[in-house]
Amino acid sequence: MRLSALFTRLIVFSAAGALSVTAAQTTVTVVEERSVLAVQETLVDQGYEWATVLGDGLQVILEGEAPTEAVRFRAISAAGGMVDASRVIDNLSVTDSEIIKPPEFAIEILRNNAGVSLIGLIPASTDRDALAERITDIADGLPVTDLLEIADYPTPDTWRDALNYSLRALELLNKSKISVNADRVNVSAISDSPEEKRQLETALARNTPDGVRLAVDISAPRPVISPFTVRFILDDEGARFDACTADTEDALSQILTAASEAGFQERANCILALGAPSRTWGDAVAQSITAIDNMGGGTITVADTDVTLIAPAGTGQATFDNIVGRLENTLPDAFALQAELTALPTETTDELPQFTATLSPEGVVQLRGRVPDEITNTVVKNFASARFAQRDVTMGTRISDGLPSGWSVRVLAGIEALSELSNGAVIVEADKLQVRGNTGNEDASGAISRLLIEKLGQTADFEIDVTYVQELDPIAGLPTPDECIAQISAATDGRKITFDPGSADLTADTQPVVDDIAEILKACGDLRIRVSGFTDSQGREVMNQQLSQDRADAVLTALRARRVPVSTFESIGFGEENPIADNDTEEGREANRRIEFSLIVPESTVEETSTLDELAAEPIPEDPVEDTDDTTAESE
Repeated sequence: MRLSALFTRLIVFSAAGALSVTAAQTTVTVVEERSVLAVQETLVDQGYEWATVLGDGLQVILEGEAPTEAVRFRAISAAGGMVDASRVIDNLSVTDSEIIKPPEFAIEILRNNAGVSLIGLIPASTDRDALAERITDIADGLPVTDLLEIADYPTPDTWRDALNYSLRALELLNKSKISVNADRVNVSAISDSPEEKRQLETALARNTPDGVRLAVDISAPRPVISPFTVRFILDDEGARFDACTADTEDALSQILTAASEAGFQERANCILALGAPSRTWGDAVAQSITAIDNMGGGTITVADTDVTLIAPAGTGQATFDNIVGRLENTLPDAFALQAELTALPTETTDELPQFTATLSPEGVVQLRGRVPDEITNTVVKNFASARFAQRDVTMGTRISDGLPSGWSVRVLAGIEALSELSNGAVIVEADKLQVRGNTGNEDASGAISRLLIEKLGQTADFEIDVTYVQELDPIAGLPTPDECIAQISAATDGRKITFDPGSADLTADTQPVVDDIAEILKACGDLRIRVSGFTDSQGREVMNQQLSQDRADAVLTALRARRVPVSTFESIGFGEENPIADNDTEEGREANRRIEFSLIVPESTVEETSTLDELAAEPIPEDPVEDTDDTTAESE
């Protein structure tokens, strides 16, 4: 009886234990499933689909490959927000990081009246001190703000050329922003005049380094023109501008559109300038051009607010009155119209007076024709001598009575117009003035037109036929590097750069030679030139080498004192190397003591070229090998 009760208790106890274990297991399973589900949903909602969630009892295991360490940490934090963080087991891995790409080396350089500032990233191989010294020299006493950072990564192949080019450009441009990277240089600058703008663009374009793209944007202040003038002619020879000036791009577009409709098909050398008398300038000029187009020909001159229309001979009176009337009523209020109908020529047997002035390509000026009196004749000669810089003026004039009113003014205006040309002729007649010739100034026609309008009035009948010749342009016609070296050789033919015995002091007799060389180099633009010093074989070799170096340095200093830009030059002393004569004779030793000028040409270049490769003294390593041409200028 007792044994049966004991078994009963054991069976009940065992059943209760089994039931408790089952209940506990069921509870753990439910908690595990709910935890895994909650964490998985949270990770998916937050964009971590790459993560897998597993359950192990009360533990939540995260597996998968996170793209970065930061993303891995955020995924663990998100899981810890749903379950106790102690239950989260981190089995996540991180994708192998890609090889870090080297940064882009770049510099922004600003230069203005307040100084020079630099910001950017440069290679660690750059000699920072030498670069700073170079920038300080360019700043010429103004403050230099250096915000450059350094990174130790491989230097791009073209970085050195781009940096050197930018430094040379910075030296030329007082107001500029230069952006530099390994394969591109962007130059934005302000020049003081259109002429300086052209000079700078020419100098920069000549020296673009290989493999580096160049973008140059140099702006110049607009010139102030008075009188503000447009002169348009439509005749049997076609449509053409003698002068073209506009105050805005929109006004210029209006003018050229009207001219195109009138038959103008050439390239218009129009100038954007200051000095327009009215904001309606473009509208007034366009209407005036349209008027002579409707008339079938004529000349329209707009000078400030005065509009002068000259209709061709043979135009019907009714047509003339109709077109002039419409123009007069539609012109903007500020403008006043004066119109003339050219009379048909009448036959006459009288000899018409004439004055002719010619300028030859060699600079010889000849004046022929009639003048009213001796005083005018003297004034004409003196005025021509002044306008043509005392060049040879040949007088073939004769005094004559009965000349038209204003003849002297017309003669002097013709001489002044001729002075705008490189060569040509001016013919002055009683009712007409003709100017023909060649020039190196693209705006010569406009300048002559404005001059004649100012001197003779808007109704004056004159004809301008001026041709722009690029070879005559003092900027576009800069000599080539080879021509520059040849000019130096010619200047030193029979003359030598000499020094006091045993020293590097230039003798007094040598100063004119250096002056001539300096003038040649100023006209040549930017070149890479080597000034080489040589001695004879007398004395110790080390001393001779040092003496030749000192003498080459002295020549470079003398050129710098004459305001020659020598930043791309280098001076080297070769001592007694490379003799050109026998050192056993006095004549040979005299010949061996010399200074040579030569172009610096990279070894890889087949032809001699001029580059801006040596702009910085030390910041960037020199080319391993450089060659020179064989053209030299001798000195003692």
